Parts: sequence; structure tokens; C-alpha cells
Amino acid sequence: MEAVASPEVGQIAPEFTLKGPGGQAIRLSDYRGRKHVVLVFYPLAFSPVCTHQLPLLQKEMETFRRLDAEVLGISVDSHYTNTAYAQALGLSFPLLSDFHHAASRAYGVFNPDKWYSRRVVFVIDKLGSIVHKDATPPGGGVDQIPRVDSIVDALSKLA
Repeated sequence: MEAVASPEVGQIAPEFTLKGPGGQAIRLSDYRGRKHVVLVFYPLAFSPVCTHQLPLLQKEMETFRRLDAEVLGISVDSHYTNTAYAQALGLSFPLLSDFHHAASRAYGVFNPDKWYSRRVVFVIDKLGSIVHKDATPPGGGVDQIPRVDSIVDALSKLA
């Protein structure tokens, strides 16, 4: 299968429909015109770096909500696994299942050698345009995850 380039700042974010908590279908377009979206691709539930990254986002949920943004986590795990993972971490934002890799391929973040996505954050404005992108280098550790303050800065510029 041909690799897809990752969309860049200024481009329209690719649409997706993925299973969220309880198997509920969640579409990116559900937020268009209503909320900014912080789209967080993470490799695998219950992995050490992801278990460090997602609670950092949870700590800033009040800030994200004040800036009129919804956080959506996406991994290739099943929606059952993501539900258990969100509960274990005490997350209040949905974790979505990209089990068939459609979203991670559309966003150009799928790693075919590992069969999961790379760690990349996209901030999408209410009109559906990507306004910020931050990717962890391949093999990057806890000290290289996308910074929460840069996400907040990007959202603050939209206010």
C-alpha cells in the first residue's frame, strides 16, 4: 500500500469515523463549527510513554474546555481496550479505535513496520483546518512527546 503524506498546517484535516467509548461512532465532522479539536495519535494503550502522555493532557482539560476545544485520543487498539485504558488513567476525553488503520493512514502517521501509529498531535480549528502539528521523532521517549504548552498556545491563538 502506498504511503500517504501527513497533512500539514493550513490544510483541511481528513475526515474519519471511529469507534469511541461503548462502540459509539465519533466523526471529526461532529465538531465542525462547534469546537476546536486536539487530535492525539498515540501508539498503544497501556504502553509506558502513552501512559505518561495522556494524563498530562487530562491535567489541562479545564484549559482545553475554556479554549473551546475537545481532545480526542486515537490508537489502533480496540474500543474495548481504549475504554479500559481511559478508565485506568481516569481520562475524561474519548479514546477512539483506529483498529483498521484508516485514520492513521489518512493522517500519514501509520507505521507499517510496527502496525500502529506514530505519536503525533494535530490541532484542528472549528472550520476543519490544521493549525498546529507536533510529532515525536521515531523511537522518541517521554522527553520528546508533543508538549502540552505548545498545544495550549496554538488554541489560545484561535480565541
